[in-house]
Amino acid sequence: MSLAETSFHSSSSSDDFAAFLDEELESASSDTSPEVGANDVEEEGGDVLSKQRRVKRRRVETAEGMNKTNPHEFRQCRGKVQQTEKPCMHPGFFKGLCMVCGQMEEDNALGVPLGYIHKDLKLGSAEIDRLRGADLKNLLRQKKLILVLDLDHTLLNSTRLVDVSFEEQHLIQQAHTTTTQDGTGGTLFRLEAIHMLTKLRPFVHTFLKEASKLFEMYIYTMGERSYALEVARVLDPERVYFNSKVISQSDCTQRHQKGLDVILGAESTVLILDDTEMVWQKHRENLILMERYHFFSSSCRQFNSPEKSLSELNKDERESDGILATVLDVLRRVHRAFFDEVNENDAATGDVRQVLGRIRREVLAGCRVVFSGLFPSNVAPREQAIWRLCERLGASCCGEVDSTVTHIISVDPGTEKSRWAQRRGKFLVNPRWVDAAHYLWRRLPEEDFPVAKPNNPPSP
Repeated sequence: MSLAETSFHSSSSSDDFAAFLDEELESASSDTSPEVGANDVEEEGGDVLSKQRRVKRRRVETAEGMNKTNPHEFRQCRGKVQQTEKPCMHPGFFKGLCMVCGQMEEDNALGVPLGYIHKDLKLGSAEIDRLRGADLKNLLRQKKLILVLDLDHTLLNSTRLVDVSFEEQHLIQQAHTTTTQDGTGGTLFRLEAIHMLTKLRPFVHTFLKEASKLFEMYIYTMGERSYALEVARVLDPERVYFNSKVISQSDCTQRHQKGLDVILGAESTVLILDDTEMVWQKHRENLILMERYHFFSSSCRQFNSPEKSLSELNKDERESDGILATVLDVLRRVHRAFFDEVNENDAATGDVRQVLGRIRREVLAGCRVVFSGLFPSNVAPREQAIWRLCERLGASCCGEVDSTVTHIISVDPGTEKSRWAQRRGKFLVNPRWVDAAHYLWRRLPEEDFPVAKPNNPPSP
């Protein structure tokens, strides 16, 4: 992404900043890893401070040239050239210095740190908005949107080597190492540097390849940066998908929350794949919630899941119709619908959240459901998660049965409403039917989700 390709400011200071930032980002993404420190950059011949001094010197020389033709336009102030009429707005800071005028940053709370691009980079909200506007035009011209990808339990599953169970020890011997894999073969890797074992979700290589044709992609994980970079090397050894767009826990601007404020793209063009909804409280309309990938037994223990892990069952998701293959189809539908609805002139007014919401509401459209025996009597049914989920999926929910009801959702076939469904030939399904529709984005056969007799006495 060229950060200087389009400018919405007439100020030459903004242009200088964008050109300087382009130079820094190109250097950071092609020559160094985002985590490389200042000393490392200098040792590798990319002396950032020298570059900054060269840019400032060019700015001074330009200003002096203009000063000869218009002696009143510029003035010298403390060794820095500034415009008299327009004080510097400090669009961004690098190593604590304004990238336009060189002034020291006075309020550390201002601006958004973008450490994944460069550890010393911070941009102001106005400059981020400008860059997002430029990026939006570039993306729409290429007919691309933005896709933010979580790592663990979404694209893969990782475990510490010390947490591998006795029954899983053979997996350590089977695993590739990150130093020998070529990015085209296996799905099980031993990350020696951080003492972890990682299992890629089936179909992930094809998923990334196909999704990259439609989206500019970011990794966004709550894991530590060292983990994120190790896994990024496994997923993208040639750096063709993510490059430096790897965001980790240290880049989050709110504790225990992920946010799109660190993404240099318009929120209206962003889709998110993540297995945890609560970390995206401000961006739930952008989220496609993923069914968790529990390959290792430690993963099941982490979430107190009573189910056995895939490794314990000696099985895995299928490539052809697993979760990633299903979600890729959804992404294609959203992308196609977004660009079908807008033309080149008004594409900037499109909103992927509206498109995603409409496709989601098609999943259970036409279903009218009643819940039986699922909620305590002292709670409001409309506030329960499954009620809200059914409505998000397009179903109509009601409290009492009538001739228009199509489904009774229950865990007990002995309740009055469950017996009514059986007498009237209505669908009687357990709540997993809703969860399956949510993750697979389609209405599944009701007979696959029967309501079994409970071990305890029937609910009233």
